[in-house]
Formats: sequence, C-alpha cells, structure tokens
Amino acid sequence: MNLTERIDLMIRLGNYLQSDNETWLITKQKAFEKNGWFTPEFIALAVNNIVTEFLQKDKLERWARSYYLDDNIIPKNVGIVMAGNIPVVGFHDFLSVFIAGHKQTIKLSSKDDVLLKHIADKLFEWQPSLHSCILFGDMLKGCDAYIATGSNNTARYFEYYFGRYPNIIRRNRTSVAILTGNETADQLKLLADDVHVYFGLGCRNVTKMYVPVGYDFVPLLHAFKKYSYFSDHTKYRNNYDYNLALLIMNNVYYMTNESILLVDNEQLFSPISQLNYSFYTDVNDIKQKLESDENIQCIVGDKIAFGQGQQPSLYSYADGMDTMQFLLSL
Repeated sequence: MNLTERIDLMIRLGNYLQSDNETWLITKQKAFEKNGWFTPEFIALAVNNIVTEFLQKDKLERWARSYYLDDNIIPKNVGIVMAGNIPVVGFHDFLSVFIAGHKQTIKLSSKDDVLLKHIADKLFEWQPSLHSCILFGDMLKGCDAYIATGSNNTARYFEYYFGRYPNIIRRNRTSVAILTGNETADQLKLLADDVHVYFGLGCRNVTKMYVPVGYDFVPLLHAFKKYSYFSDHTKYRNNYDYNLALLIMNNVYYMTNESILLVDNEQLFSPISQLNYSFYTDVNDIKQKLESDENIQCIVGDKIAFGQGQQPSLYSYADGMDTMQFLLSL
C-alpha cells in the first residue's frame, strides 16, 4: 500500500469505530467484561479521541507532510510492547508504524488484548495483504527495532533484551496540575476530568496538584463531585476504602468528598482514588522544577489547558520522544 492508500484506510477505520456495527459493539462489551476498568464510558471516550484527533484526513495528511513521508521507505519489522492501563493506549504507536510504512509485530497487554486485535482483524478484512504487515505474538524475536512501554521495573528488562537494537523504551510517567486559586467553577470541573478520566490510570492523568498557600479546597471538592458515581464502581471503591483506611491508621490528614482523597504529599505518583497536593509560594519556582522532571508527561494549567490532559494530538508523543522521526531513521 502507498501512503495515500494507508491514510485512506485509516479514514475508513475511523468511520467504522464511530459506527453501531454489531460486531464492534460486542467487541467493546467483551473488553469491558475482561477488564472492569474499561467501562463502556471510557472505551467510548478513548475511541472518540482516536477518531477525532488521529483519524481525520486533514490531520493525517498534515502529519505525514511534516515528516516528508514518501513511498520509498525500506520496510523494517518493528516490535511493539503495548501497555494496558487505558483502552487502546498503544494505538498511536500502531498508527505511527503503519503510516510510516513499516511492518509491526505487537505484544498486547493481557489487560487490553481485545480492542486492537479486533481493529486489526477489520483491517485484514478490508485489505488481506496486511496479514504480512501486522502480526501479534507473545515473543518479539527477530525484529529490527523496538518500541516498548511499561513500568520502571519492566524498562530494565526491555533494555536488557532490546538494548542492542534501535529502540524507544518508555517508563512510568504521570501528570500534574498547577492551580492559582483563581480558577472558575468550569475550569475546576475540567480539572476533574484530567484527574478522574480512566480512573486516573493513564500517564496523562493528574495525580499531583500544586496550589498556593492558603488555597480553598472546598470549590475543588465540590467540582470533583462530577465523578461521585465512582463510589459505585466496585474496583475503584475497594481502592478508595483501602487508601482511606491507611490514612486513618497512620493518622494522616486528608480531605474527601467521599469519592476521592486529597492528601498533602510530595510524591508525584498517587494511588487510585487519591490525589496528592503541595503548597507553593512562588509559582515560577514550581514551573522551573517541573519542566526538568523526567517523570512528568503533562503540566495541566500551564502547558496544557484544563480538561485537555486526555486529548492528545498526533504530535503528542509519549515521553517527548518523536516516534515518527525514530521510525524514519531506521
């Protein structure tokens, strides 16, 4: 397939993902049944973002032009180890390799091995020749390059196995928010999305806030009631109850609206159902410190507007590493 054909196929895929095709609806339900964190609401949100931000003809063509893509690339086999923290989280890597014109062998996470497999099957149905270009496997041997996403622990294994090949190895990352205390009620509701969407499991979810000394948390807790229904989600509620018990037993001060816990804690990463915060006196010092922190994916309220944390574009490369440029350098 040439570049134009590959882009056109992705447009067709976008139309399919927005359809009420019975097989697609059943597939999404299977994904939820297998992983309780993948609620229909959040599967729909992830898919909608893929369609609106990734699979639009004008955006794909502009993206391709910005890298001077052509049809003269020598195809390599790129091994991809995908994460499974949020629905179809590895789609951007899949798309990048496909649009670049390379082959790919994918190791799916056991937490998210339904949706992308179905997407690939649909592409095979439309274009049988792709059977030789998109492969799935548990062992990624014999690839020419690797893109692997995982935790800080698994990254060490990835470096051991893939270090002698061209690679992108991603580690744990999270996102933070900087508040001034002058946010409107609407902005705080948008921040609630940045914190709660996907139950806070994504690297683009805010797990830590920086607020000015004397900050009034009451409007924030009120805005966060937008997600009070999380308390009815068994897996989330179990995490909330567990973390609340730990705070009480350790006599740690906390605030809550009965669906999220706010804790004064220096750590960037916080457990599910908890949001850490720290006070600042000089916001510029905080910004300077955060910009050089390799653990941070997004800074909401500064670099990214409230509510935009979970709406990455084609150019929003994980860890700030340009995947397309990497693929073109092979």
